[in-house]
Amino acid sequence: MTPAQVATLATVPDLVTITPTGGGLWRLAGRQRVGTVRLGHGDGAVEMRVRPKLPVRRLLGLLEHDDIWQNRQITAATDDLLVPALTTVFARATERVLRGGVLHGYVHREDALTVVRGRIRTSAQLSRRMGLPTAIEVAYDDYLADIPENRILLGAIELAQALPDVAGTTRALLRHLSARLVGVAPVRPGAPLPPWRPTRLNERYVPALRLAELLLSGASLQQEGTRAIQIDGFVLNMAQIFERFLTRELTTALPPYGLRCAAQQGHRLDRQKRVLFRPDILVHRDGRPQAVVDAKYRTLDGVPPTGHLFQLISYCTALGLTEGHLVYASGTPSAEPYQIENSDIRVHVHVLDLDQEPADLANAVATLAERLTERSGRPAKATGSSPPADEIDPVSGVRAGT
Repeated sequence: MTPAQVATLATVPDLVTITPTGGGLWRLAGRQRVGTVRLGHGDGAVEMRVRPKLPVRRLLGLLEHDDIWQNRQITAATDDLLVPALTTVFARATERVLRGGVLHGYVHREDALTVVRGRIRTSAQLSRRMGLPTAIEVAYDDYLADIPENRILLGAIELAQALPDVAGTTRALLRHLSARLVGVAPVRPGAPLPPWRPTRLNERYVPALRLAELLLSGASLQQEGTRAIQIDGFVLNMAQIFERFLTRELTTALPPYGLRCAAQQGHRLDRQKRVLFRPDILVHRDGRPQAVVDAKYRTLDGVPPTGHLFQLISYCTALGLTEGHLVYASGTPSAEPYQIENSDIRVHVHVLDLDQEPADLANAVATLAERLTERSGRPAKATGSSPPADEIDPVSGVRAGT
């Protein structure tokens, strides 16, 4: 790489780390983000592709849009590149949505017109027009296509057209879809998304809207301690995806055991309440915390990193809990929990292999939920005997003894 390219990559430490190895060579390491981005200009221009370790079809199934894949509304792309696959899926979902017509809704407007429409804004008329009838300050509701749902869709459509590696047929479809949304002001990447909520009227829009929001959020990079910066491309934070997937699945799997879980709840670490921390998942029974779960999108090789153990021990200490759980995305955990010296805290280590068929992954999550229940102060419901230590459950894929 040229010195200018090295300097370009050094400006995005949350995307990639770069270290010299000698002889003018550099080592690049990803930061748990995947996708394609274009950075810099001139001699410093870099186009970088970071491929996920998982097959793209597996990754798409982890996203918060499993109704799209599971209900077979569209066929997931099998391309090995994330960006082309996701844009193709989004284009097909949007085409299906707009096939039923463009959704319209009432939009509140305030304008200066030569005729009365809606109601006269008396205070604005007197302060801006001095009471003269040359223009009338009015407020009214207009029935338009320029509603939040269409603005989000069009913003994602325009972004997707500019992404690299998108197939020509997909670009042509996106251009056609863009022409359908006449009179709509698109949301720009990095800008706050206009609020909307699922209703009976926009129900058919929801799958495409979820994907559109994913594309628009992936066009910015959130750096620690700074505002999100817009990037030319699309990236996904795999650590966040794994955490949200685990939260969503446990939210469904734990209630039969009388447990509930909550994600990213704010708690104070010190008695003076100066230090805030947010555990990934907190398991509750009858409103009282029972266990804390920390999701790690990492490959575990035997013993967890000391920093991971320290983090979970701090959570348990501050919350008054004795059971903590580390959940890794792949690897081989130790069979026994870690009993912390001079403490009642036990740290259990689990591996949830994400590279499985959807049915096998669902079984693995169910097994994990049952083992969380066994450590929450009340026996788990009977679902058969547990596999012996150091063995792998052939159905769930979760290693025993964790």
